[in-house]
Amino acid sequence: MGACLAVGSLASCASCLCGSASCLLSSCCPSTYNSTISRLAFSFLLLLGTLVSVIMILPGMEDHLKKIPGFCVGGSSIPGIHNTVNCDIIVGYKSVYRMCFAMACFFFLFFLIMIRVRNSKDPRAAIQNGFWFFKFLVLVGITVGAFFIPDGTFNTVWYYFGVVGSFIFIIIQLILLVDFAHSWNLSWVQKAEEGNSKCWFAALMTFTVLNYVLAFTAVVLFYVYYTKPDDCAEHKAFISLNFIFCIIVSIVSILPKVQDAQPSSGLLQASLISLYTMYVTWSAMTNNPNKQCNPSLLSLVSPGAPATPPPGPAPPPMAHAPTQWWDAQSIVGLIVFLFCTLYASIRSSNNSQVNRLMQTEEGQGLNADFEASVGEDGVRRAVDNEEEAVTYSYSFFHFSLLLASLYIMMTLTNWYKPDTSYEAMQTSMPAVWVKISSSWLGLAIYLWTLVAPIVLPDRDFS
Repeated sequence: MGACLAVGSLASCASCLCGSASCLLSSCCPSTYNSTISRLAFSFLLLLGTLVSVIMILPGMEDHLKKIPGFCVGGSSIPGIHNTVNCDIIVGYKSVYRMCFAMACFFFLFFLIMIRVRNSKDPRAAIQNGFWFFKFLVLVGITVGAFFIPDGTFNTVWYYFGVVGSFIFIIIQLILLVDFAHSWNLSWVQKAEEGNSKCWFAALMTFTVLNYVLAFTAVVLFYVYYTKPDDCAEHKAFISLNFIFCIIVSIVSILPKVQDAQPSSGLLQASLISLYTMYVTWSAMTNNPNKQCNPSLLSLVSPGAPATPPPGPAPPPMAHAPTQWWDAQSIVGLIVFLFCTLYASIRSSNNSQVNRLMQTEEGQGLNADFEASVGEDGVRRAVDNEEEAVTYSYSFFHFSLLLASLYIMMTLTNWYKPDTSYEAMQTSMPAVWVKISSSWLGLAIYLWTLVAPIVLPDRDFS
């Protein structure tokens, strides 16, 4: 009897692994759309690769691997067994580059396959929404192959791919934050209109003021710690310009003409964008190779730690200079990335302009409007809401995950540029300019979403 149940369970599992995304639900899960489950599943693969990258980059991981007899070249060995694995490749920034290269190739493959899929009746839609076990095997296979890539110029070339991809993904993050603030504002305004308006409007005002207070506090701290009276001219320009731009978009968001054309726009969205812009500004300044203008976080919180190197001749470089993989901006960057990735998977937006930018349709979120059927096996089937037309562009979604893979690579390695010997990494000004220019372009996109209905009155933005 137990054997029969086991065989039946394995058969059901195999069917689910080769079937559609609805098999990923259980009877205790709420009913949801098939498209949402697929996005969550692909996002899970991305997060799984991110977790592997984090483990590979943990301090001391190489030492632990070298303790395994016969595993690493140069590590402990067993007589008669030759070391074959270069542990310098499978840990540290080189491993992150290869892991993220594998994820980028995986999502690029699906980006090509899913071009111009119109509805779930397309045979390629079955590949998008099912066959998860085989997708996992494909990702594992590409990852294994990536670790056989020789050093050569791979790290340097892939670094520049990461810079460009991260630039675009930072803008996508800002668009998602605009959409989140819009949905947040719309939801609370509707609740205020339904009852207890003073409470909900007070909550909206509280979070708006809090965002502006945090953004203004950040500006003050930037001037105090990231500028010098006779130095750091770039930082002074970055902070001042972004502060002025945030004031401009805040004023524009509440202009009468903008309010008439975009009734849902307001200071909550502008405050969140201002706070995010300050974060990107800070992240850019932490990549400045000039240590006079880029004190470490330890020097800011610990009075005993010198903020700048002591005067005198510089010490000789170490053969293997230790790299500080984790710092405050990397941790915050990962948190923002996780939030945006999850939100991109379950988002349900009524903002037509954001939907056009993100290649999605209106109002297809996490929960289905009606209960999905439960099969005899107790599995709740998701609702296929794409029989007539897809609710999001499959290709654009995979392109976004490709960019997210590159962004993770740059975040985990602190945007450090590999040197010619590949033994150390260093900060660089291109990373600074990439982040700052992405913040400017993101602010310009947000400003356009405000003024577009006024500039182009003949177009339908409803």
